[in-house]
Amino acid sequence: MTTLTAKDKSTVKAFWEKISPNAAAIGEDALGRMLVVYPQTKTYFSHWKDLSPGSAPVKKHGATVMGGVADAVAKIDDLTAGLLSLSELHAFTLRVDPANFKILSHNILVVLAIMFPTDFTPEVHVSMDKFLSAVALALSEKYR
Repeated sequence: MTTLTAKDKSTVKAFWEKISPNAAAIGEDALGRMLVVYPQTKTYFSHWKDLSPGSAPVKKHGATVMGGVADAVAKIDDLTAGLLSLSELHAFTLRVDPANFKILSHNILVVLAIMFPTDFTPEVHVSMDKFLSAVALALSEKYR
């Protein structure tokens, strides 16, 4: 299990403060990339009329995803309890394969590196990677 140190948590919070005004755009790009690069993930969104990057449903769900990330930042000290309702939703209602949380996390990291090349230092990269891994683990809680 990935453990977030106090330094990781402060790094994530500080970076989030810088990037949060762009959260919807980050989510849109990350989700759009995921659907193109990992086409198997499209199965969860087959009810959308348009799965292409930049489409209205991709924009909307990208913003929703990043709203969940914002919630996770706020609940960084207890992600498992803090994200319990999202874990239940994805496990029992949406039935999303938890491997997809890691795929989306990877795409979020790619977008962060592209959009914030100066701020996305190796130290920030490590902390954000650990944080998103911990979020993915917390979202997978109800699958066990």
